[in-house]
Amino acid sequence: MRYISTRGDTPPLSFSDAVLTGLAPDGGLLLPESIPDFSSRQAELAGMRYSSLAVEIFSAYIDDIPKQDLTELVRAAYETFDAPDVAPISALGERYVLELFHGPTLAFKDVALQLLGKLFGYVLERRGGQLNILAATSGDTGSAAIAGVRGLNNVNIHVLFPDGRVSPLQELQMTTVPDENVHCYAVRGSFDDCQRLIKSAFEDLELKDRLHLGAVNSVNWARVLAQTVYYAYASLRLGALGPVSFTVPTGNFGNIFAAYLARRMGFPVDRLIVASNANNILPVYFTSGAYRRGDVHHTVAPAMDIQVASNFERYLYYRLGCDPRALKQAMKQFADSGTVDVPGEAAEPEMMAAIAVDDDEIRRTIDRIWRHYGYLLDPHTAIAVAASERFDCAGPMVCVATAHPAKFPETVDAAVGQPLARHPSLDALKGKPVRRGVLDANLTDVVGAMEAAP
Repeated sequence: MRYISTRGDTPPLSFSDAVLTGLAPDGGLLLPESIPDFSSRQAELAGMRYSSLAVEIFSAYIDDIPKQDLTELVRAAYETFDAPDVAPISALGERYVLELFHGPTLAFKDVALQLLGKLFGYVLERRGGQLNILAATSGDTGSAAIAGVRGLNNVNIHVLFPDGRVSPLQELQMTTVPDENVHCYAVRGSFDDCQRLIKSAFEDLELKDRLHLGAVNSVNWARVLAQTVYYAYASLRLGALGPVSFTVPTGNFGNIFAAYLARRMGFPVDRLIVASNANNILPVYFTSGAYRRGDVHHTVAPAMDIQVASNFERYLYYRLGCDPRALKQAMKQFADSGTVDVPGEAAEPEMMAAIAVDDDEIRRTIDRIWRHYGYLLDPHTAIAVAASERFDCAGPMVCVATAHPAKFPETVDAAVGQPLARHPSLDALKGKPVRRGVLDANLTDVVGAMEAAP
């Protein structure tokens, strides 16, 4: 399997090269040349444990790492989870919740980033060399990426986050890590500013080569591939009840794009609901066909406070018939004007829809679900639950739970009127020494900080 850029100007890459490259040299995002079809293997795969299913899916996309080594990498990645099968499914009335917060940093990003850290170590050990990971985070990616690579001898990680716009606990999860290869920087700006800096760094090919830059954000294809597994897993587990629909709290579009891929791979996935907060660039697109950048709004679901969804380019590539010239034209128009209209129907209404949920509804949903079911939601998962209740589907509806409620105690406790949002690993962060820098939102400052780091 080779990997190609959405923009068509990068020679095809092996999987290992794609992992280390992150963003394609032509500024595009990497995708497989073809999508494997698992539809004829559903009966065989349905009874597999999560890790075994992951190996089967990865093996169809990865031909430069032996299957025995893949099996060991997957085992090592998921032994850090406190759930035996990685992504348990809980019933919530007539709906289900896919719990993706059982990893070391209590967020769905762990599912992919624990594996990605192992992949970085594996490839670099065999090839030699050093990697400087440059990451942007709106909250969860930073701590999950740090947990995946902390202590690795041949990897340094540099994390940018918007100053004052991640939850206090999310910031502590990053800035209290003592390993010398971990560097965190609060950026005076929004998460979109952080993403812009990342993209600018990777598009400067001289800088990228000189600093040996690598990516852990969802521009990295391995992130998306790892996320397809939990959609395949849940759809196979519940598929006997009918085709399975998913409501996904969505900011950067990577999580729901993985669900879209799982559907294209032949797993029994029905409808996909894009659930956003007040930063509603995606609901506007799926309603009108206009992808239009707006102002970033600060909400109680900060991981989704995004107005430029970095993975949306992958989806548009398929919507535009896998035509890199049309894709480049669309992305140039968006970069120049902040808006682009995609030809044809805006959405695929039989498959994908979108809706926005405001802060008041988030709080009401957290309170209502706690009172009715004794189940505590974080604000992002509450968006998924609230959105799911506005759609009728033929089979099971699964709400994707992206974070443990203890990561957002101020919002959750206020919503239910009790101090319930707690977790021992987060309580243990309080009082630990903090290491962080503060930077203006310009690439010169970021590069200077990276070059000055030990």
